[in-house]
Amino acid sequence: MSFVVGLTGGIGSGKSAAADEFGRLGAAVVDTDVIARELTEPGGAALPHIKALFGEAFVAPSGAMDRRRMREHVFSDPAAKRALEALLHPMIRAEGERRIAQAAAPYVVYVVPLLVESGNYRTRVDRVLVVDAPEALQLARVRARSGLGDAEVRAIMASQLSRAARLAAANDVIDNGGTLEALRSQVAALHAKYLKLAARVAS
Repeated sequence: MSFVVGLTGGIGSGKSAAADEFGRLGAAVVDTDVIARELTEPGGAALPHIKALFGEAFVAPSGAMDRRRMREHVFSDPAAKRALEALLHPMIRAEGERRIAQAAAPYVVYVVPLLVESGNYRTRVDRVLVVDAPEALQLARVRARSGLGDAEVRAIMASQLSRAARLAAANDVIDNGGTLEALRSQVAALHAKYLKLAARVAS
């Protein structure tokens, strides 16, 4: 049984940067966002179901799910959001569990944006690690990488758990309000800690 660290944080907090660094140090990284993209790429297992549920209009010319169109749709229609989640979440969870079971590393970093909100995921991890950043910085990062406007990014942030609630659920916190070097030094310290905890569980 793998020792599993659940890594979470708000949009633009720097979850991917932290996960990449854990991976570089030798942890196995299982990222639910990556799995979701694979499921909705051309030929992905979820695409036939998405076509059946939402219609061809939500499939881009490339053959992948039209992510922008779907995002706009589910933000304006709670029933559509529930339908999409009911389809994707069990598939993502099953694939995540499979990858954790196959991991050949001292411990697993399980990247789940909605970890704290979802009781199912919370029961699967041994520790909760929150990557935290000031909201103004989250906004600037998401705007820079996605091309979304302020209002769209704020709507996504508002739909997520508050910073305070996320931090209250954390066993460990990475402050990602500074430089990449600062992030790396925090990850290195946690990596050493998790190696010890994983060894204790394994013995």
